[in-house]
Amino acid sequence: MEYNDNENKGYVPYMENEPAVLEYNTERDPLKMPEYGRNVVKMVRLLRLIPDRDKRSQQAAAIVKVMRSLNPQVANEENWEQKLWDHLFMIADYDLDVDAPYPAPKPGQMETRPMQIPLKKKPIKATHYGRNIESIIDLIAEEPEGETKTAMIRQLAIYMRQQYLIWNKDSVADSTIFQDIEKLSDYRIRVPEGISLTKIASDANFSRPGLNLDFGNNNRKQGKRNNYGKKNNSKGR
Repeated sequence: MEYNDNENKGYVPYMENEPAVLEYNTERDPLKMPEYGRNVVKMVRLLRLIPDRDKRSQQAAAIVKVMRSLNPQVANEENWEQKLWDHLFMIADYDLDVDAPYPAPKPGQMETRPMQIPLKKKPIKATHYGRNIESIIDLIAEEPEGETKTAMIRQLAIYMRQQYLIWNKDSVADSTIFQDIEKLSDYRIRVPEGISLTKIASDANFSRPGLNLDFGNNNRKQGKRNNYGKKNNSKGR
């Protein structure tokens, strides 16, 4: 097949006729809900241009289905379908006239700031024990003297020794733990004489929280063991 140059004299490449214009996110409007992406925003803009209300409502329901597929974890929440419709109205700047299965939210209703949770500003006396230990000590200090309070002090001392060994690998004497209990209680608690703690096993391992949570590697190792056992079984047959 011969190439005919006369047939291509009037041909103008597309890039020369209408050069492509690149769009950068820094030049675009910020996304109100980034989890749905910018394509959903474009869908909503086109949705508002549909003149027929019934068709507009049908397309709105279709966009909600797309939003669910883009954000599937929302289905684990309560009233998730209503939340998707609320998100649709938020993306549309609350300017959307459709027949929704739920009442349209108002701007002030969705943009209210959450109520602040008051935090305890009291400093922790001993960070390696934590604030919960101090709360337990306060409860024990209010208990009347007796066998119950002595048993509570002993169990608390065992737990505090474990927490101490997590951050300090050296061995700790029982008297040190007893002194810490009295000091943290502002000497409202007096450790009775004769209390002894259980001995620590020689192979005991006290790790910091989160250091042994390697679920992925454990699963892979378990899978390798299972595969190795299957191979051996197949060879034996």
